[in-house]
Amino acid sequence: MIHGPGSEPVAQKTASEQPGPSARSGSRRRAAGIYGTIITAAVLAAIGSRLPILPLVVSILVTLLVYWVAEEYAELLGEQLEGGRLPAWQDIRTALATTWPMVSASFAPLLSVVLAWWIGASSSAAANVGLIVAVLLMIFYGWSAGRAARLHGKQLAVITSVAAALGLLMILLKDVVLIHLH
Repeated sequence: MIHGPGSEPVAQKTASEQPGPSARSGSRRRAAGIYGTIITAAVLAAIGSRLPILPLVVSILVTLLVYWVAEEYAELLGEQLEGGRLPAWQDIRTALATTWPMVSASFAPLLSVVLAWWIGASSSAAANVGLIVAVLLMIFYGWSAGRAARLHGKQLAVITSVAAALGLLMILLKDVVLIHLH
């Protein structure tokens, strides 16, 4: 036990209570996947019905690649420049590998877009299929994050419901903004 100001005891976490590098890496991967899924859903909601399939897929992938590199650029420089040094190439590779789920989270929704279009859906309907898959993926990520945090029962239901609400908000925004206000 260490003592804080005024000599009151302050609890100190033991090494076993501190999240290790793999736990931080896992949470960063999960966060990157959630972020990538939200970006994918937002782009599908905003322009999914306006573009043909190939330009839509390319637009989403390019958008995610730019966000991914920009996010890591900001993170690495923010962390490394505080210490007065530039990041080493190994730091850059590790950070990019850890946050790759920001891009790869789009693969399932984009595959569903392409498959729906391939079996005869219009570009707009295929984009809607991709948006639904992205929402389901967001719900899965919410549930997965809750399970990783060892949540159960009502807490797990709440965290999963928040993810579902974010996804449904994307659909609502698409309906209100692009259909009724356009």
